[in-house]
Amino acid sequence: MALSTASTDPRQPGPSAQPCATASSPSPDSQRKPALISIALATAPSGGGSLHTLFQSATDSGTIPDNENWVRRKRNTVLRWGVSSWAMRQKVISGAGSSAADVVEAAFVKKYALASGNGGAVADEYAIHGGGYPIRIKGVEGVVAVVVVSGLKQEDDHQVVAETIREVIAQGN
Repeated sequence: MALSTASTDPRQPGPSAQPCATASSPSPDSQRKPALISIALATAPSGGGSLHTLFQSATDSGTIPDNENWVRRKRNTVLRWGVSSWAMRQKVISGAGSSAADVVEAAFVKKYALASGNGGAVADEYAIHGGGYPIRIKGVEGVVAVVVVSGLKQEDDHQVVAETIREVIAQGN
């Protein structure tokens, strides 16, 4: 899967009218961006433990170990609130009255009384940055899996997942 530049559809969730990265056919190396892609089931195997990861891969060299931490925190957000991490961010922004990163993060920590090892500036176990996306199946209650992309700008992380899911649904898979 290559990440390339494409425009967004303003009718779809996420940022509109700006370039973004998207999953598509192979693109020139100059347009490739390193990112970590992870797909995990929403439930842990019987007996507890961590979630079952179905797929995880770096798209190109240049991803950093911190991307795994971002994947974990975005996944936790989707699993706790049942919406994309981007939607959660937009909800907090609307309540905070500001889109300044420090204000949004602090408002998120305070509103949900989340643990924060750095004085309330950022949640330890959750991230409200784009890229975490719930997978639901008609006739099944709740989120069954989570797809996460980390390594691009947060709006691009979100859009990669949203556009790819839209393409899969359109193909009838």
